[in-house]
Amino acid sequence: MGNGVREGQGDFKRQDAEPVPSAHLPAEGNQEKKKVLNSLMSGALAGAVAKTAVAPLDRTKIMFQVSSKRFSAKEAYRLIYRTYLNEGFWSLWRGNSATMVRVIPYAAIQFCAHEEYKQLLGSYYGFQGKALTPFPRFIAGSLAGTTAAMLTYPLDMVRARMAVTPKEMYSNIVHVFIRISREEGLKTLYRGFTPTILGVIPYAGLSFFTYETLKKLHADHSGKSQPSPPERLLFGACAGLIGQSASYPLDVVRRRMQTAGVMGHTYSSILLTMQEIIREEGLIRGLYKGLSMNWVKGPIAVGISFTTFDLTQILLRKLQHGTNVER
Repeated sequence: MGNGVREGQGDFKRQDAEPVPSAHLPAEGNQEKKKVLNSLMSGALAGAVAKTAVAPLDRTKIMFQVSSKRFSAKEAYRLIYRTYLNEGFWSLWRGNSATMVRVIPYAAIQFCAHEEYKQLLGSYYGFQGKALTPFPRFIAGSLAGTTAAMLTYPLDMVRARMAVTPKEMYSNIVHVFIRISREEGLKTLYRGFTPTILGVIPYAGLSFFTYETLKKLHADHSGKSQPSPPERLLFGACAGLIGQSASYPLDVVRRRMQTAGVMGHTYSSILLTMQEIIREEGLIRGLYKGLSMNWVKGPIAVGISFTTFDLTQILLRKLQHGTNVER
């Protein structure tokens, strides 16, 4: 009987305890939804601001990447100036609408995926609530970049086409999709996809890894939990410099394959594209063409992107916290 009483008491306790976690589930679910939404919004804004800031340099870089012209800072300046004289100031942002259509979902997915992958890997490796160790940090960045690239690749293809063609050829983004599908086939929308993914793995992995590592080192040495906006810009610039330098040859190959249909070339594979570029232009001048411009453009764009994301996240949290306090 004694056992029966204890078991009965245990049953009553369990009955009392069971509703408690379920009461927390909706709140936890809402918090998770808010977190994902915040990441998506912050990522979208970060991508839009960063890419718009460097759009003229980005367009100029692509034009050199897809041609056999030798790159130099002087030639890049001449190209920008000629474009301005012949087509007007806003032509320097030609293709930026296509860039926005691609970069807003890309950046939103990439930053949101990175936050989710960090949480998953933290849980898997036992670092929940703490900074990840170097290898999981790199993996989280690589997976985030790969996820975003896979979901938005055709938009990148369209943007590259618009950047290197006269405005008479394609009137808008939809026109590019229609013409490519009709004249070259739907498969063309994924031409250059493999070098893109191969390039994204080191680029996104090293970019997120470097930025997160510098933030952790700053916190450890300064005692401050958060770096200032100028420090974030500097950390992001370092991340962009390292990430883009590591993946640059694959970026050149990707652009050549994407624009082959309008530039009079046929590239069937990554290796054959690389071989042709090296044979015609040389290893450094071909596969690293425009890298010096990327050392200007890339760090600025990545620095702005990471900083905008972090500050927008902080602002949204404060606004939500303020709303909750008022309630």
